[in-house]
Amino acid sequence: MAHPIRARAALVAALTVTLLVPPHTARAADLQPRTVAAFDRYVRLTEAALAAGAFLYVDGLPVEARRQALAALKGGEVVMERLTTREAGREIDVPDGMLHHWSGTAFIPGGTAEAVTRVLQDYDHHSTIFAPMIERSKLLSRDGPDTFRVFLRFRQKKIITVVVNSEHRAHFTHPAADRVAGRIVSTRVAEVDDPGGAAEREKPVGHDGGYLWRLNTYWRILERDGGVYVQCDSVTLTRGIPTGFGWLVGPFVTSIPRESLTFTMETMRRAVQR
Repeated sequence: MAHPIRARAALVAALTVTLLVPPHTARAADLQPRTVAAFDRYVRLTEAALAAGAFLYVDGLPVEARRQALAALKGGEVVMERLTTREAGREIDVPDGMLHHWSGTAFIPGGTAEAVTRVLQDYDHHSTIFAPMIERSKLLSRDGPDTFRVFLRFRQKKIITVVVNSEHRAHFTHPAADRVAGRIVSTRVAEVDDPGGAAEREKPVGHDGGYLWRLNTYWRILERDGGVYVQCDSVTLTRGIPTGFGWLVGPFVTSIPRESLTFTMETMRRAVQR
């Protein structure tokens, strides 16, 4: 029979090795055309639903649910909701991938739509405003007052640390004097191997860990009730969870989308209040 102290030591050593397994140990995932097609279909339906619904998600809720949500917002909470856009009443199947759709709303007393928009469009300083989630940021080009092309480098940690370089196209509209809408879509996402190290390089786009393949955000900014409501719908695409690596990949791809959006909304509120 094994000595209990030695057995515990062996178990601790095994767990330590397991927790230090690098991300690339999980089999690389290939982004398939059918996965992209399913994401694009989901995005089209989601954008149509956003255009047809209430400007703010909370305003489309039943009376009592809306009252509770507004009270929570006025109390300083970030109201988070996991959403699913359906097609003819059925969920959209995403082969070889996972969709993550979250809506987050915050209320900023005394804030204005102009102040929120100014923070959103200050791309050269996103790495300061939204640190440590955004590690680097840069405005690549601007077309008029409302269209931008930007570079963002994200760093996320959840058991493992994943760094991605990404480019995005952002466009803002002004449906009325008291509101602004923004659509920001990823145009390129590349996972970074050995970030910050001598051997740093981008992995081939679409052939990597699959921790982030697509990221779209839809912003709604509305002045009302002595402040400004800020809503962000985040739609992301990641790999599915590979058999045998659920402990490694699962927590990252399932919890990071919600946590990232919550952090973004809380950080946005602090930035505007400053």
